[in-house]
Amino acid sequence: MIIASIRRIFASFRTEEEERLYSRKAFFNLLGFLGSCVIYSFVAQKLSKQPTGIIGY
Repeated sequence: MIIASIRRIFASFRTEEEERLYSRKAFFNLLGFLGSCVIYSFVAQKLSKQPTGIIGY
């Protein structure tokens, strides 16, 4: 797979500690993104259940 090869090339220029830090930061960024998606989803669900005040809907 080409992505794995490219990642290996860039990783070879970093120490194991730097690679671990990059990996950990990317993981927590992913968790933050997923968490914000869940929060926005819950907020959207709550807002969609509120009456809009328009008769007939």
